[in-house]
Amino acid sequence: MKKHELNGGFDWQDRTGPFRLLSEDQAAQYNRDGFVVLEDVFDDETIDALLTELDPLEELGAELLRKHFDGKAFIARADEITFTVHVVTRSPLANAFTHSKFFLDVTHDLLGPDVRLYWDQLVYKKPGNPEVFPWHQDNGYTFIEPQQYLTCWVAMSDADEENGCPWVIPGAHREGTYAHHMTDLGWECTTEEPKQRVAAPVRKGGVVVFSSLTPHLTGPNQTAHMRKTYIVQFAPDGASGVTVQNGKRSEAPCRAPDRQYPILVDGKPVPPPGVSD
Repeated sequence: MKKHELNGGFDWQDRTGPFRLLSEDQAAQYNRDGFVVLEDVFDDETIDALLTELDPLEELGAELLRKHFDGKAFIARADEITFTVHVVTRSPLANAFTHSKFFLDVTHDLLGPDVRLYWDQLVYKKPGNPEVFPWHQDNGYTFIEPQQYLTCWVAMSDADEENGCPWVIPGAHREGTYAHHMTDLGWECTTEEPKQRVAAPVRKGGVVVFSSLTPHLTGPNQTAHMRKTYIVQFAPDGASGVTVQNGKRSEAPCRAPDRQYPILVDGKPVPPPGVSD
């Protein structure tokens, strides 16, 4: 895999603690492999309450795709795979969820004391979808500095090798962002089968935590049931999106007030809107 044109002089920074949430072994796995699976993070009541509020948003988006875009827009396909973005701007429950103690602690452990929400989206892989979502890094979609931000892949239903759980290339995150090319199914950083790939199945309520630099894919959904995921990403305060046009570099701070709000300042939690501390 070739490096991204903006990836110059990258040096992976191991997280060494002290840790609020992770064990030493879990942190070591994250540093070494670029991911760790944490089971039983959220109970069924929490996930089901979220689904009650978020399922209608996904259904609305899928219907809009069918009605106005012939069922497809960019990499979303109404009856195969949908991406419902920025749900924190439409769901108070999702907004509060991103302030959960789990996210406060895991981001403190893996990013530091000052953290903002960077991105959130539902990804629903529909039953009988034969497509593989290709090998990519999250930082390959929009180049963010610093390159090390964090993806929390929250399983809203059981995810396994039959219905499209993540697969990762362990250790490949330590080189920074790779060059990507666009395909019909999304950005791709390699077309070759990696020498080593590891499945990351996770039960409902569990979370696959991985670096924005960890190459990963999700397999086909060969079952009769929808695979539901809520992807929540966090970046260090001060992170910026970087672009180059006509040889000129520009940076845009990741500080959209409605959806890139702080959750930690100086290691202390920032309560969601309407909640006092």
